[in-house]
Amino acid sequence: MKKVVGIRFKPAGKVYDFDSGAFVLNRGDHVIVETEQGLGLGMVVVPPVPYDQSAAKQLGKPLKKVFRLASQEDFHKREKNTETEKQAHAHCLSCIRELELKMNLFNVESAFDASKLTFFFTSEGRVDFRQLVKMLVKKFGVRVEMRQVGIRNQAKMCGGMGRCGREICCSAFIEKFGPVSIRMAKEQGLSLNPTKISGQCGRLMCCLTFEHEMYKKIKAKFPKVGEAVKTKNGKGKVIRHNAIYNRIAIRLEDGEEIEARVDEIIT
Repeated sequence: MKKVVGIRFKPAGKVYDFDSGAFVLNRGDHVIVETEQGLGLGMVVVPPVPYDQSAAKQLGKPLKKVFRLASQEDFHKREKNTETEKQAHAHCLSCIRELELKMNLFNVESAFDASKLTFFFTSEGRVDFRQLVKMLVKKFGVRVEMRQVGIRNQAKMCGGMGRCGREICCSAFIEKFGPVSIRMAKEQGLSLNPTKISGQCGRLMCCLTFEHEMYKKIKAKFPKVGEAVKTKNGKGKVIRHNAIYNRIAIRLEDGEEIEARVDEIIT
């Protein structure tokens, strides 16, 4: 029976399925695999598991195979590619200044076989980079691709530290960005000051989504803010929720504010 293995090419990048063939692979092994762009160097993050023909049909097109285990020569080749990427980045920046293009170049990636260079940049609008591509092809003699990405993708690729003191989530483990809304911050009773709930990218922090569903589940049992309730201290209105402690703040008719557990509300 064939086996499928999960391979990742970048830290916190998408995990791709490959046919492991006859290779005995473990998590953390580096392998050379067949990709649509040619051979690539990746790391095993999901050990091989058997799959049958019905599972293969669900995957769609046939899986590409693991070509071989990575050798020391492959790691030297990757180091050489890294040096090429640094040179290409510096040269491209000088070309951008010369052409006075309004674009922010932040990363360059080389194909494993060094046949292609991909330049990643952000910009507020469309950029005519045809002349820039000609200059880069003339300098490096390989295929060149200019790829404009969003600011969240820039943060993911560049990495950094979040306000929590840890590596930013998108760079550490988030594979795919999900929608984040200001309503999530409201549900969790967080400050709505943009500087406090925004990440390095300037967008709302991805971690707002982590506990959102749990807050919704807990607060579904709470009376709504503004709703009239009865307590052992008298009647009042709900003014805010404290989901973590399972308590609600109530302003009584005489103006006094109290906190009570949900099970202390008189229905």
